[in-house]
Amino acid sequence: MVVTSRAPARSLLYVPGDRPEWVAKAGRTAADALILDLEDAVAAVNKDAARTAVGEVLRAAEAEDPAASDGPELWVRINASSVDDDLVAVVGAALHTVLVPKAEPELLASVAARLDRLEAERSLAAGGIGVVGLLETAHGVDQVAAVAAMPRVRRLSVGEADLAAELGLVPGPDRAELAPIRSRLVVASAVAGLERPIGPVHTVLDDHEGLVTTCRQQYRQGFRGRTAIHPAQVDTINAEFLPTPAEIDRARTLVASFDASETAGLSAFAGADGHLVDPATVRRAREIVAAADAGGDAVTRGAGG
Repeated sequence: MVVTSRAPARSLLYVPGDRPEWVAKAGRTAADALILDLEDAVAAVNKDAARTAVGEVLRAAEAEDPAASDGPELWVRINASSVDDDLVAVVGAALHTVLVPKAEPELLASVAARLDRLEAERSLAAGGIGVVGLLETAHGVDQVAAVAAMPRVRRLSVGEADLAAELGLVPGPDRAELAPIRSRLVVASAVAGLERPIGPVHTVLDDHEGLVTTCRQQYRQGFRGRTAIHPAQVDTINAEFLPTPAEIDRARTLVASFDASETAGLSAFAGADGHLVDPATVRRAREIVAAADAGGDAVTRGAGG
């Protein structure tokens, strides 16, 4: 299987690395990516078995015909304490991205260097495997700009449970206490030219209303995807991280009007609602149109009620 380029993943479903029998079921969901987890979802006594199992899953995926499958990307969350062992077990042609927990510049440098060597040893395309930095430590957040600028880093995410524990925060239901940290990830991603960041999980499995509410909150805050801990969360995440039908209609109209005005020699004009339209304001509209086009036939946020 050859890793192909797609729109940035919206829904990323964790699968415990020591439960390979769950991978096929997870792959039948609409998840954009599966995160085969070697870290928190695996007990210490099962780490070796998980590495073996995930390696076998990835090697089996390599043999698939990419033209016959549009399945999810395959990611792996490694352990910060066993980078070499984890990467040796999982690096191959089917591995799309490595999710690095407790992401700090020094750790990410070692991950990138190890990936460089393994890609060369295994005749893989240089730089083909991406990295997502999962911010979970005070030092990582303090160095978020450096984290975003590290080699191979394509995207950032945040592990709020670990981070809140280290900082002594006691987040309320709206997690307002963590909003400044989320904003730092969004700003650092934009400065570094990364894909928009990935939001943290919703840990209450039977709380659909809470999942919807927090997805919408994260979308407003600048996140464009979210991790999931159960297949039942995937469809909601996919829908909530797409623009609403009304947003898409307005954006398409705005882009078409702006393009026509540019052709006529105008770089700014008043839109139908009286607001100024210029290259800066049309940038968001183009992003909405691109997200809608990448989403294809997926249900958009807010559609159907």
